[in-house]
Amino acid sequence: MAEVTVTELAATVGASVERLLSQMEQAGLPHKTGDAPVSDAEKQKLLAYLKSLHGEKAGEPKKITLRRKSISTLKAGAGRKAVNVEVRKKRTYVKRDVTEPGPGVEETGTPAVTPTPDSTPVAPQTDARGSYQSALEEAETKRLAAIAARRKQDEEAKKAAEQAAMVKKAAQEEGKRQAEQAAVTQLESPGVARDETAAKPTKKRDKKEDDEDFEDRGKKKKPTKGARKRKGEELEAQDEVEDDENQRKPRLTSATPVVRVENVHVFQKPTEKTVHTVGIGETIVVSDLAQQMSVKAAVVIKELMKLGAMASINESIDRDTAMLVVEELGHKAVAVKAEEEAVEDALRAALAIDDATREKRAPVVTVMGHVDHGKTSLLDYIRSTRVASGEAGGITQHIGAYHVDTPRGTITFLDTPGHAAFTAMRARGAKSTDVVILVVASDDGVMPQTEEAIQHARAAGVPIVVAINKIDKEGADPDRVTNELAAKDVIPESWGGDTQFVHVSAHTGQGIDDLLEAVLLQAELLELTAPVDAPAQGIVVEARLEKGRGVVATVLVQSGTLSRGDFVLAGQSVGKIRAMSDENGDKVEQAGPSIPVEILGLDVTPDAGDEFAVIADERKAREVAAFRQQKQREEKVARQQASQLENMFAAFEGGGKKVLPVLVKTDVRGSLEAILSSLADFATDEVGVNVVSSGVGGLNESDIDLAITAGAVVIGFNVRADAAARRRAESEGVEIRYYSIIYNLLDEIKQALSGMLEPEVREEIVGIAEVRDVFKSPKFGQIAGCMVIEGTVYRSKPIRVLRDNVVIYEGELESLRRFKDDVNEVRSGTECGIGVKDYNDVKAGDQIEVYDIKHVARELG
Repeated sequence: MAEVTVTELAATVGASVERLLSQMEQAGLPHKTGDAPVSDAEKQKLLAYLKSLHGEKAGEPKKITLRRKSISTLKAGAGRKAVNVEVRKKRTYVKRDVTEPGPGVEETGTPAVTPTPDSTPVAPQTDARGSYQSALEEAETKRLAAIAARRKQDEEAKKAAEQAAMVKKAAQEEGKRQAEQAAVTQLESPGVARDETAAKPTKKRDKKEDDEDFEDRGKKKKPTKGARKRKGEELEAQDEVEDDENQRKPRLTSATPVVRVENVHVFQKPTEKTVHTVGIGETIVVSDLAQQMSVKAAVVIKELMKLGAMASINESIDRDTAMLVVEELGHKAVAVKAEEEAVEDALRAALAIDDATREKRAPVVTVMGHVDHGKTSLLDYIRSTRVASGEAGGITQHIGAYHVDTPRGTITFLDTPGHAAFTAMRARGAKSTDVVILVVASDDGVMPQTEEAIQHARAAGVPIVVAINKIDKEGADPDRVTNELAAKDVIPESWGGDTQFVHVSAHTGQGIDDLLEAVLLQAELLELTAPVDAPAQGIVVEARLEKGRGVVATVLVQSGTLSRGDFVLAGQSVGKIRAMSDENGDKVEQAGPSIPVEILGLDVTPDAGDEFAVIADERKAREVAAFRQQKQREEKVARQQASQLENMFAAFEGGGKKVLPVLVKTDVRGSLEAILSSLADFATDEVGVNVVSSGVGGLNESDIDLAITAGAVVIGFNVRADAAARRRAESEGVEIRYYSIIYNLLDEIKQALSGMLEPEVREEIVGIAEVRDVFKSPKFGQIAGCMVIEGTVYRSKPIRVLRDNVVIYEGELESLRRFKDDVNEVRSGTECGIGVKDYNDVKAGDQIEVYDIKHVARELG
């Protein structure tokens, strides 16, 4: 039995809580409040105490006293006078001990209850008193005896029936169990033939067999000799089995114990709320979340709406939102690894490389700095080529990887863009490099992108070598650059720091050798090593889509050896390498650590910065790529839903966010990522950019169709539309904008968003008139006689009525007169009569303020 509280026990016994607590205190129990639990032992202790109050020390009562009073009418005397007779009876029933026979003990040994008269009935003085009393007592005694005998017989019959049913049930179960055991023993015996007919004599016959037997009996066919023989064998085997079962059945005797099965409920209603532990991955479907908490999906959706998130029962929500919902519903949320994370962990474990085969490798150097500080020109001089001349506007918009053999050793250079839009590209460059060359122009000094490059290098833990460029230019001041860098905590070695400063000139080549020597010295201090005889791993530097060649990816091998024919997994793309070439376009068969190469053969364009690895199991590689693609699709859908919800809520609020749809195609993946990142930064509460589609490669007809459907602006960065796309765009009136410099693209998008902004509303006070007196006109009502004390009062502009510098009315003028003439305006220092429309509470001393509303165009900040 489960524990109950004092309040529940009081309700059960029909007593008040205060009375029950006082009795429990007298019984020596520690309960003080109604919420305290009461166990079975404590109940027994309380019951024993209550019995002791009534003289019951040994448990059961030994004596019961019954009192009864009855009133009847009796006619007596010659005149048959009616007399009321009241009879009072008191009987005491004493339970005698079974071992002590007495006058009330029957021959069967069952104790009898003997009534003991204790008092005499009280009645009025009459002659019929004795006879009436005797008859009444005799009748009452017989009635009570008959009732007691009948109850006793019923109870004995009921007990006998229950005992017989229990014995019968126990016998049937025991017989069944023994019959099954005997059948199993007989089948398992080596000398007994396993006849299915004998082993299963009680097999239930289906209706079809019964019908067939009935038909056979109806035809009265005479069985053959063989059939009669088989039937006889079956009957003999069945009789043997039945005889064995009868022999095994126990014979019931008076000593056979009776098994009593009590009807006890196993289920107990929970008294406290069950707290579930819910495991949540990166995303979880609403229905799965509700199932783990054992609640209805509608409850989860209601909590999501409270949190401002709209999701249906089959939609996925992110981990943070799901954990908030779980905590709001009183359960415990635990972050678990999703299936994609488990696949990624298994992939990393499979790609683990033994450190025992490491060999020395060439350093990977990243050139960083502000725009137009000479990074690419410095690298050009080292490579003896002209790379910057091929970049639009003279700025680098791609990541270039170059493998250079110098007299002092082999060095791999990564040239990153310096424009602010390529922050993410520079961050990836810092993570994949060993040494950073920070180029600072001696005539410009430290600029914003210079500080950003320093931060990226420090975040990646990469040493810096400072190259102060353009020292041959007029106005060069290397000392100023050194002081500015020292203020940024970049201390030169000559000042006691740990950073090498080299003065160079990319135009004349001055200090280039010293710079390379400083880089190689820094690489020797780092002791750079990498495995060689292992499957290749590295990072995707850049990727693009070329017509006729497919996906072209520039990769940097960081460990192992990459060979033509290897199966590569790079981010969400997989494929077998069909061809490899170096930075000069020459075909190569292998590439070791710290060597950049271009590879062909991937199925889709990977993102710049994705890690690549050679996978021996092609099926496993495609499975990982599929998981990554599914995860990206879910994240994209989640972002789109969030954007739609934001716009929907803004529409509910009455504003409505204005969105500029665009379709972007670029030549390389890095430029696309930089453009999308910059467009996302333009978003505000009022306007934003919605990229309906983006990709790498030229514009085709399907892109134009998508732009027509979405009403989007088509942007091509260093790409062009083919003939079919141009014809489609001309026929549908779709404008295609081409750009080669990211400055121009971002400026025009910013101007378009600025034009979508609601103009700023400004109020300008143009005139103030002071009320000197008030007149009544039968045509216009109250007319305020005013003096214009400031500006000009116009009839067509809105007004405010001020009293003690507090606005008491806003409206417009109904009439403006100068003497008897209607005028449109009255200048300062002139008297006039003003009639205010729908307002008749103008008083002397009030001021009428005339203002103008102007709309000022806003610019996107």
